[in-house]
Amino acid sequence: EPDVTIVSGLKDMVVFEGDDVTFRCQVSHENARDVEWKLQDVALQNNEMNEISVEKGKVHTLTLRKVTEQDIGTITFRVGPHTSTA
Repeated sequence: EPDVTIVSGLKDMVVFEGDDVTFRCQVSHENARDVEWKLQDVALQNNEMNEISVEKGKVHTLTLRKVTEQDIGTITFRVGPHTSTA
């Protein structure tokens, strides 16, 4: 398997409480495995509050819905040994 790297990293976001926010990270190859999203070192799962998806095979997205003050912190995207934070 080719080594998947991060082509375009996460960007810092400022949002208002109650709004949704989307983070995007582009990787070098489609169908990347060993991908993980975290908020403050807590792994995020795809559920009604966190939407995790892949667009066009290489753009991994995380949408946090109706954010609160508890959602303030560092978002981390990891693919293999590579990470990007915002």
